[in-house]
Amino acid sequence: MDRFEAMSLLLRVVEKGSFSAAGRDLRIPLPTLSRKISDLETLLGAKLLIRTTRRLSLTDAGIAYVAAAKRILDQLEDAERAAAGEFVTPKGELVLTAPILFGRLHVLPVVTDFLAAFPSIRLILSDRNVDLIDDHVDMAVRIGALPDSSMVATAIGSMRTIMCASPRLLASHGLPKTPEDLARLPCVTFDMQAPSTSWPMRHSGSSANMDVPIRPRLSVTTAETAVAAAEAGVGVTRVLHYQAADAIARGALRIILPEYESEPLPIHLLHASRGLMPLKMRSFLDFAAPRLRAELASLADRSLQNAREAR
Repeated sequence: MDRFEAMSLLLRVVEKGSFSAAGRDLRIPLPTLSRKISDLETLLGAKLLIRTTRRLSLTDAGIAYVAAAKRILDQLEDAERAAAGEFVTPKGELVLTAPILFGRLHVLPVVTDFLAAFPSIRLILSDRNVDLIDDHVDMAVRIGALPDSSMVATAIGSMRTIMCASPRLLASHGLPKTPEDLARLPCVTFDMQAPSTSWPMRHSGSSANMDVPIRPRLSVTTAETAVAAAEAGVGVTRVLHYQAADAIARGALRIILPEYESEPLPIHLLHASRGLMPLKMRSFLDFAAPRLRAELASLADRSLQNAREAR
């Protein structure tokens, strides 16, 4: 039997939580997958998995073996990459993921310049917010607080969450001076689950947070739609600054209540924590990080100017 193949199959079964899910992911017939794991258990003389009709769990021997198998396969992959020259010359396929609009506005220009400088690399830019390990993604742009994990994060900036409205709406309803004034203004919310009935804000001059009730008039599922609705005068919307930056620059939207905004969200370039980083990833990180920092710093300066004007 191919022991490395059996290790890989076992890890995928554990990651997916069932034989059927792993079989679908690997496109391997369930009987074949089950037989290969059974052959591995026979070879080892130990039971690795406990299977019931409802769940799959590891035995004590299985827990130890899976941990060792992960280390062995990672080392094997690094050795293969080194042998192929991946740690000597930047080449191969690089998979990058970023939020849809942020990727189009700020990441794609960097990607374009990078591909011109490194023509032997094929880069895939995806909008999916994926698990880097399970989906074989090399690097991700993430906006927001990061959970504790084994990932390596490189800070590249931060992003304000702003409230904005069209001049026409403000002319008819008046410019709000305090969060409580939002109660008299219609609002546009965007949420993939349920419509928001309040927005988080900070007390002016302090770090204390509060939830401010709002009056949703329209709920949508994308920030671009929320911005377009706000431009049309439907209501106030609350979005990340880059999502409305163009409309604000054109004068189609105006930032309101900047002194009550919640803390800016951090932005990171994220990649898996492993030993020697392939040169294609190191090259992109070294190339992209300073450019994205400069772009975000420029956006922050424009954002600060907008905040001063809103006061």
